[in-house]
Amino acid sequence: MSGRYAPERMTRNAVQRGLPASLTEAGPFRLLFWGQALSVIGDRITPVAIAFAVLSLGSATDLGLVMAAGGVPFALFALAGGVWADRVGRRRVMLASDVLRALSQALVAALLLTGSAEVWMLAALSFVYGMSAAVFMPALVGLIPQTVAAPRLQEANALLALTRSIANVAGPALAGVIVTASGSGEAIAVDAGTFAVSALCLARLRLGTAPEAAEEEPEPFLAGLRAGWLEVRSRAWLSWGLFAMSTYHVFVLPAVFVLGPALANRELDGASSWATIVASFGVGSVVGNVLALRLPLPRPLFIAAVALVGASTQAVIIGSGLGTAGIAALELLAGVCVALFFTLWDLSIQEQIPPRSISRVSAYDFTVSVGLMPLGMAVCGPIADAIGLHATLRWMSALGIVSALAWLAQPSVRALRRPQAVPEVATQLSLVEASEPSEPLEPLEPRAGWGWFGWLVAAGLAAAVIGSRRRAG
Repeated sequence: MSGRYAPERMTRNAVQRGLPASLTEAGPFRLLFWGQALSVIGDRITPVAIAFAVLSLGSATDLGLVMAAGGVPFALFALAGGVWADRVGRRRVMLASDVLRALSQALVAALLLTGSAEVWMLAALSFVYGMSAAVFMPALVGLIPQTVAAPRLQEANALLALTRSIANVAGPALAGVIVTASGSGEAIAVDAGTFAVSALCLARLRLGTAPEAAEEEPEPFLAGLRAGWLEVRSRAWLSWGLFAMSTYHVFVLPAVFVLGPALANRELDGASSWATIVASFGVGSVVGNVLALRLPLPRPLFIAAVALVGASTQAVIIGSGLGTAGIAALELLAGVCVALFFTLWDLSIQEQIPPRSISRVSAYDFTVSVGLMPLGMAVCGPIADAIGLHATLRWMSALGIVSALAWLAQPSVRALRRPQAVPEVATQLSLVEASEPSEPLEPLEPRAGWGWFGWLVAAGLAAAVIGSRRRAG
C-alpha cells in the first residue's frame, strides 16, 4: 500500500464513522467551515450583549435605533457587495468584511469597557457592522462552490447552515452567561475575536482558478448590476422565488418577531413560554439541516418551495391558541421547513446560475429579504392595533403561504433538477497508481449511523434546554 493510498483509506474510515467527507478531505472548504463556525457563534452573542448595553444607556426606542442601524445597510449595500465580490474576488471581499467587523466590534467593546459609550456611537458602529455583513453574505454564497467538489456542494451548504442553527440556540445562552458573569463589553470582545480568527482562516485560504477570472477585465459596476438583474429576470423559478422570499421576510417573520412575544406575554406564560417556543424552533432547524446533509435530493428547488409553504405557517401557528406545548411542537416542524428552504435555495442558486454571477444574484436575494424586513417590523404593530393580534397573524401567514404556493406553481420549479456531476469515487480512483494492487474503494457516503452528527444534535438539544431555562428564569 503506497503512501498516497493510505490517506484515502484513513479518510474513508473517518467518513464511515460519521464525519462528513467535506471536513476530512484536505481542501479549502475545511478551513472556510471552521472559520465560519466560530464566527457565527460570535454573531449570535452580539444581539443579546448589545441589547443589554443599549438598555443600560437609554430606552427601548434607543435599542430600536441601534438595531435598525444594523439592518438598513442590507438594503443599501448588498447589491453593491454582490457585484464587487464577482468583480474583485469573493475571498477578498469577505476578508475585508471580517477585518472591518473585528475592528468595529473591538471599538464597541472598548467603549463599553471604559464607560465611554453613547447611544449614537453604538448606532454608528452598528451601521458599519451591518454594512460589512451586507457585502459578506453574497460573497460567501459565491465562494462555497469554489471550495468544494460539486458532489459535495449540498453537504457543504448543509454543514454551514447546521452551524448557524446550533448557534441560534447556543449563542444567546452563551451570551447570557458572559453578560451575567462579566458584562456586555466582554461579550462583544469575544465576537471581535471570532471575526479575527475568521479573517485569519480566509487569509490562508487558497483557491483554484476563480470563476471571475474568466474575464481579462472586470465589467463596469453598473453593467455588473444589470447583468445580475438579467440573470434574475431570465429565470421564472428565480424571480418568483425572490418574490416569495420577500413576502416571507416582510410579512411572516416580522409577525413572529414582533407579535409573537406580545402574544406570549398576553395569553401564555410570558417569557418562559416564548423561550420554549424559540428553543423548539431552534431544535427543528438543527434537524432540518441534518436532513439536508443526509438525504439525496435530486430536486432541491421543489423541496425548497414546499418547505417555504410550511415555513410561512409560523405566524398562524403562534396565533392558533393551542398553548405553549402545542405551539412549540408545531414551531419545531416549522424550524425543519425553514432550515430546508434556506439550505436548498442557496444550493439551487449555486448550481443553476453561471459561476461568475452567483454573488450578484445572491445579492438580490439578501436585498429583498434582510433588506426589506425592517419595513415589516415597522408596520406589523400598527396593523395589529387596527385589526387585532390574531387577525394580523392569520393574514400575515396567509400572504406568505399564497406567495410560496404561487412560486411552487411555476413549471420550472417542479422540473428543475440538480446537474449531473462526475462521481467522486472516479476522481479518487485516478489517484491510485495503476500498477499498485489495491482493494476496491467503497462509496464515500457514510454508513455507520449518525456518529458525529448524533453528538451535534444532542449538543443543540442541550443548548436549547439551557437557553430556555435561562430565559425562563
